[in-house]
Amino acid sequence: MHNKISHTGIVESVADGCVKVRILQASACGACKVAGHCHAAESKEKIVEVYCCDTAAYSTGQEVTVSTSGAVASRALLLGFGIPFLVLVGVLVLVLLLTGNEGLSALCGLAALVPYYGVLYLCRDRIRRQLTFYLE
Repeated sequence: MHNKISHTGIVESVADGCVKVRILQASACGACKVAGHCHAAESKEKIVEVYCCDTAAYSTGQEVTVSTSGAVASRALLLGFGIPFLVLVGVLVLVLLLTGNEGLSALCGLAALVPYYGVLYLCRDRIRRQLTFYLE
């Protein structure tokens, strides 16, 4: 099974081993023929930074396909949403059991996310190497 996620995009800029690609992330109904008349359709533009050694092969305005594996996407979701959810719920339940104060437990749960995202920020270069995109 070939588990790959890919999007077509336009090269925005090329510099020092980094190609910035603008992709249009559409919802499931964003490509529908009547999407212009329907308020349910939505799409967002995103800039994806692709680090590669051969940036000379790409130029601004060129259409490229950005891809990554499903495992990389799963790891990104786990780091961005899964672990923070577990931290939030774990601290919330622990503080609620210890103090019985719902307001305090909610504040402590939210406050516990600050160091988590701080550690993610400090480890961003290492995470960037693990969560890579490729140009096709």
